[in-house]
Amino acid sequence: MSDEIQRCALKGQVAVVTGAGRRIGREIALTLGRAGASVVVNYNQSRADAHTTVQEIKDGGGQAIAMRADVARPAQVRRMFQSVQQRFGRLDLLVNNAAIFFPVQWEKLTEEHWDRILGVNLKGPFFCAQEAARLMMRRKSGQIINISSLGGLQAWPDYAHYCSSKAGLIMLTRCLAKALAPDIRVNSIAPGTILFPGEIKSRMIENVIRATPLRKAGSGEDIAQMVLHLACHGDFITGQIFAVDGGKSIP
Repeated sequence: MSDEIQRCALKGQVAVVTGAGRRIGREIALTLGRAGASVVVNYNQSRADAHTTVQEIKDGGGQAIAMRADVARPAQVRRMFQSVQQRFGRLDLLVNNAAIFFPVQWEKLTEEHWDRILGVNLKGPFFCAQEAARLMMRRKSGQIINISSLGGLQAWPDYAHYCSSKAGLIMLTRCLAKALAPDIRVNSIAPGTILFPGEIKSRMIENVIRATPLRKAGSGEDIAQMVLHLACHGDFITGQIFAVDGGKSIP
């Protein structure tokens, strides 16, 4: 158990992490579970992975449950948060992590590509935040953390749709921080290049790492620890974007 987890007591709190069956979302869910939070592991298609994450949290002595919802569909989002209220009676933290990522050259981008990526990456976080805030306002306390991307801060030519969605999420973070203050804090974490065990470094990834001041990729734990820090020690922080990227975003 890390020192940060030992210093952070989330016992009695309830957290929803979207897209929590795999990769960064999974690491965030595990970290929050270790810190004592009851974790709702949201998933859409990764059912087996989500249930594995839940079991790992339980094996570590924590509490967790898997809930399926396609965040791009507001009706499913509404039902999920209704289930959270019925089961736990409160909500303290929402981590909007669910996202999709794929390249398309600008001349080949279609309406379907735009609708798909904006639905999950931007529309989904808004409606999740809307439902979460309604629950949090009952106790006049809570926090929303949006996982954005360096793609929301930098221009990647073959990812115009993705970069636009993440730039939108960054502005949404700032708008919600003002709209929901002073009761609910809203911040964003923009991961840089994150690799997981067993993943192969492509030539493109190797080039990105060489261009990163710290000359290395990050891990899922790097992002999870930033989430944990904001959850536990961010009482005077809202509307901010934290690039966890090894310095890649430095102009």
